[in-house]
Amino acid sequence: MTAVPPRPALLLAALAAAVGLRAAAPKPVDDLVAREADGYRGIWYMNQPLKDEHRYKYSGGFATYPQQHVPIAIHVPEQRKTFFVFGGSAGNVSERKDELQHLVSYFDHATGTVPRPVRLLQKRTEDAHDNPTLSIDAAGHLFVFSSAHGTSRPSYIHRSVRPYDITAWELIEKSNFSYTQPWYLPQSRRFLFLHTLYVKGERTLNWKTSGDGRTWGAPQLLAHLEMGDYQVSFREGDTDRVATAFDLHPSKGRAGTGLNFRTNLYFAETRDAGATWTNAAGEKLGLPLRSADNPALVRDYRREDLSVYLKDIAFTASGQPVILYLTSKGFNPGPASGPFQWHTARWDGRVWVFRPCVTSDHNYDHGSLAIESDGTWRLIAPTEPGPQPWGTGGEMVMWTSRDQGATWERARQLTRDSRFNHTYARKPVNAHPDFYALWADGSPLEPTPSSLYFATREGRVFRLPSRMTGATAVPEPVP
Repeated sequence: MTAVPPRPALLLAALAAAVGLRAAAPKPVDDLVAREADGYRGIWYMNQPLKDEHRYKYSGGFATYPQQHVPIAIHVPEQRKTFFVFGGSAGNVSERKDELQHLVSYFDHATGTVPRPVRLLQKRTEDAHDNPTLSIDAAGHLFVFSSAHGTSRPSYIHRSVRPYDITAWELIEKSNFSYTQPWYLPQSRRFLFLHTLYVKGERTLNWKTSGDGRTWGAPQLLAHLEMGDYQVSFREGDTDRVATAFDLHPSKGRAGTGLNFRTNLYFAETRDAGATWTNAAGEKLGLPLRSADNPALVRDYRREDLSVYLKDIAFTASGQPVILYLTSKGFNPGPASGPFQWHTARWDGRVWVFRPCVTSDHNYDHGSLAIESDGTWRLIAPTEPGPQPWGTGGEMVMWTSRDQGATWERARQLTRDSRFNHTYARKPVNAHPDFYALWADGSPLEPTPSSLYFATREGRVFRLPSRMTGATAVPEPVP
């Protein structure tokens, strides 16, 4: 395998060899050498310790965290492969002593196997907010966007040296950005990169574009509402249409203010790589959005004293956007913040139609919504209480609706009698029926090893190999 280090590193190495220097180099912030890993082991992460039985605001096996990082998996029909990235463990499974690894791999649909994943980057942190995302251009080059949680660490963009080849990489950019959402636009053959920039500790929503993934325009501000925002986004099929749903951290409100509080629901979309942004009705938005009361507002949940946790976006066959999200009474885990009610909001061409969906037992029980060509809505999420109830995740369940979310059928429970909670089920772009969702497990109560899983559209579940002795392996069926 060939790794392509940054040019400064090559120059320094050549100089040292020429003059016989053996001085110790300073410890790098991150390890930028691509190497094969020996298996699929996810990062364990916790956020905000609590002095109660729940122990943390949220925690667990977070290889596919957070939902604001998308895409993390892309199916390429011509290659018969689903490429994916995830946050791996360096092997030190103890709180705040592990180191996050950015790993890239693929599932080979022709052979039913996975190769050894490639460790593209080793972050000097255990913070799963730094997890990677993936984009693929028209020529087949893979781009991995490595996030940073805030401004204390650098962010990276890497590009595969060869199309559809995960073994050799080059560093394109080292800068700073967070919550990465890189979309390749197949019609205009450009990148639209939605991301977050921190301004005085507040999260601001931005985008920038590139024709080749190497040279990028300046960031453009989409929204900075009150004390900041989170967003989720998705692209409609093989079009250039990208939609985003976002919230706000309130600076005022009876339910609370600041980072731990999030409310309201907003929607914006672009069909021309950010040149214009509109709401669902097609009304052009004057950017940047800075007022909480703006034309992108879908529903004012602050007036209802409810928190909003964004999950996913999907599109119907007729192009209607559907937002998946959860509401609760607060950020603390446990029944006092319940009910943890999932909803869909569907634009019907005139108004937003709101419908309750399912319930779970934690704000961070994240799942994905797929809307299929026959009109089936398919939700995969940890909605069944797991072995660590009231903690992040649970047992994975597949739900289906055939009446645009009016009623839901429990199609299949995907996991049961698990040792740890399962969480953050994520859908690939152009998902193949044999690799329809990807997630990880882990205890929300204490640091544990974390395995990775994927499910088929029919509901079969497979565990990726945590240790590999050969070049490829067959994923293990989970009963």
